[in-house]
Amino acid sequence: MAKNLLFEVGLEEMPAHVVVPSMKQLEEKTRQFLTDNHLNFEAIQAFSTPRRLAIYVTNLDEKQEDMEEEVKGPAKKIALDAEGNWSKAAQGFVRGQGLTTEDITFKELKGVEYVYVTKHTPGKSAIDVLMGLKDVITSLTFPVTMHWSKYDFEYIRPIHWIVALLGDEIIPFEILDVQTGRASRGHRFLGEDVTFAHADEYLEKLKAQCVLADSTEREAVIATQIKEIANQNNWTIELDDELLEEVNNLVEYPTAFVGNFDEKYLAVPEEVLVTSMKEHQRYFDVRNAEGQLLPHFISVRNGDSVKIENVIKGNEKVLIARLEDAEFFYSEDQKLTIDQCVNKLKNVTFHEKIGSIYEKMQRVGVEAQIIGENVGLTTEELADLQRATEIYKFDLVTNMVGEFPELQGIMGEKYALLQGEKPAVAQAIREHYMPISSEGELPQSNVGAVLAIADKLDSVLSFFAVGMRPSGSNDPYALRRQTYGIVRIVADKQWRFPFLGLQRMIEEKINADQEVYGIQLTDEDKQVLDFLHARLRQFFLGKNIRHDVIDAVIHAEQEDFYRLFETADMLKAHLEDEDFKPSMEALTRVINLAKKVENEEAAINPALFENDAEKALYEATVRLEENVANQTVEENYAALVALRPLIEAYFDQTMVMVEDEAIRNNRLLQLRKISKMSLALASLDTLITK
Repeated sequence: MAKNLLFEVGLEEMPAHVVVPSMKQLEEKTRQFLTDNHLNFEAIQAFSTPRRLAIYVTNLDEKQEDMEEEVKGPAKKIALDAEGNWSKAAQGFVRGQGLTTEDITFKELKGVEYVYVTKHTPGKSAIDVLMGLKDVITSLTFPVTMHWSKYDFEYIRPIHWIVALLGDEIIPFEILDVQTGRASRGHRFLGEDVTFAHADEYLEKLKAQCVLADSTEREAVIATQIKEIANQNNWTIELDDELLEEVNNLVEYPTAFVGNFDEKYLAVPEEVLVTSMKEHQRYFDVRNAEGQLLPHFISVRNGDSVKIENVIKGNEKVLIARLEDAEFFYSEDQKLTIDQCVNKLKNVTFHEKIGSIYEKMQRVGVEAQIIGENVGLTTEELADLQRATEIYKFDLVTNMVGEFPELQGIMGEKYALLQGEKPAVAQAIREHYMPISSEGELPQSNVGAVLAIADKLDSVLSFFAVGMRPSGSNDPYALRRQTYGIVRIVADKQWRFPFLGLQRMIEEKINADQEVYGIQLTDEDKQVLDFLHARLRQFFLGKNIRHDVIDAVIHAEQEDFYRLFETADMLKAHLEDEDFKPSMEALTRVINLAKKVENEEAAINPALFENDAEKALYEATVRLEENVANQTVEENYAALVALRPLIEAYFDQTMVMVEDEAIRNNRLLQLRKISKMSLALASLDTLITK
């Protein structure tokens, strides 16, 4: 008869950002544990609050399935001696399986007879198996851990209680000095200890003690309460998903409430007000129907509505103190000029091995112009870009960014506009940080996009030049994220991006004046290119491009990154074409033979052709070579595929590796022409054709 399983780990309050990942991790590890131990079940649910992680499994088998396994032993000639008696090898084999020689049978495998036994393993009772949940609980990993008392064991927070029930029966195990039982704890202030007679009582009994253990239910309660407040006041409130999840993981029994602040603070840029409320206090901002910020906020209390007025006053007091600071900083910052701020950056270190932020800005000015000219910015855009690079980090030394680092770039745009900079320049200052996360928003303006690429590329080139490359999971300067940002921006803008050519131009300019630029850039082993290729792979995987297509594209003899994006999409679209397999096989044969060319600089001599197939292929190749640079990726692919009949006829009528050296080399050179055009598209010889 199946039973329901409940276990709960009671902890001191966990950080909000850890709660959901830990709950999901516990669910996955429990699922794997039950599967590995052959315990069937119907469904599994995970619950969490800041003080608990819990799992509820329905219709779990009372015992493991009995196992019957056929085990192969030594060969028959080893199992029997010359007299036909069982050898020590055979006796040792069956003894190791808990059986006797009477259980042996012989079966033939690939012409050889082997000893086989059928091993029957009766399933253990679920209660015995589930004692292993101790290892599931202790195996959880966290971004930070702590240890307590005299124990070396580390966990996200100290464990205070463990509930473990199979139906109405306690599953006995112990973690440190905490023994499993049926007692849990209610809300820290509103509830009492609670005892479960049966696993099925979990949610209802905790709810009676002011704990909503189901995080989905708790989040729905918060959303409903906030929407009711909004409807009552005719307000618009955006339920930011990340903030909603964080607030949800700070409470066990939510009660939403409204707080207020003086309208005078609305004179401060709304980004500052929203940051003060959202990032620092976990409040939801309030707007009218037109989207204008109002002097109110909504917060969520971990408790009921009793004496909620005191809670409101306390939250208002904390927020107003922050807004007072913000108002003061905003006023003080307007006394500074941009030039004063830029001059201060000469004394602000970017990294001790690389130099100051001012020197970084000088390098980015050079790099941005090289990239901007390459992608075809207009004269006006290049001028705006130049001005942006001269000042784009100035807000780092403002009071506001010192207090609210998450507003860097945002305040730069605000202050630049206040001091009369062009909107395009101000926008680029904000956009150069984008994307701020792997899949974050990209720069919209061309000037901002180039500045973002240049700033990120400079960081990568600089850190690689001083030997500070990311290794394993260690990436303290977020170089992987920044490089992935470059890839995404180039793909989004559909810009030509011949990386190695750009890198050479940048290095020549920067290395010409170390006194100004602060560093010598070197990358002789092309590690930056390899690093970029790894981020390209990440980008393509996110677009569900096949692994062999990714390898083929990344290893193309092609400098322009945007061509690689086009090629990946194009190959993905043609994989199921009828002529894909024979065309790739024909081109692969060409590529493999072309590797035997000894002198690529030699010219092809049509006078050495011995048949019409050679001539036809040569003429078609010359025509393609004349057009390949001006054609799209799709057109070049179609042209290469169109060569297949000529290639097949060529190989039918032509022996390439003949003894005559002049004729052999002439033929290899002709194949090398096709190979170079193929490999410029992608390493077509690495594609898997089935």
